[in-house]
Amino acid sequence: MLESLLADFVLLLHLAFIVFILLGGLAVAKSPRLLWLHLPAALWGVLIELMGWVCPLTPLENWLRRRAGEQGYTETFVEHYILPLVYPAGLTRNIQLVLAIIVVVMNVLVYSWVIRRSKGLGGMRATSYRRNDSS
Repeated sequence: MLESLLADFVLLLHLAFIVFILLGGLAVAKSPRLLWLHLPAALWGVLIELMGWVCPLTPLENWLRRRAGEQGYTETFVEHYILPLVYPAGLTRNIQLVLAIIVVVMNVLVYSWVIRRSKGLGGMRATSYRRNDSS
């Protein structure tokens, strides 16, 4: 029972990590200190896809499921949970490369927006400060 709950927790953690990899730049816009967590996470996500590696959370979840008497799965987290939602066929090397490109493009777009936003806010702060200072 405990192992089954832990496996479900690892599953949710894995999903949250993937969302953080894709959209964590938006959290960086709110809290710039998260940059030091998000950039390595995004790099890890890209490397997992480009190199064809398996995220360590996948075997951990499978191990917990087998200990709980459940059947684990042989494919990766993305193949098992995400691809059936997005693609009708299984994960291929080409799909992994596309996923890596999606992660890079999403993060370039988000960080471009974050940088433009921070420059715009910084410029507005400086302008309003100068206005207040000259009054």
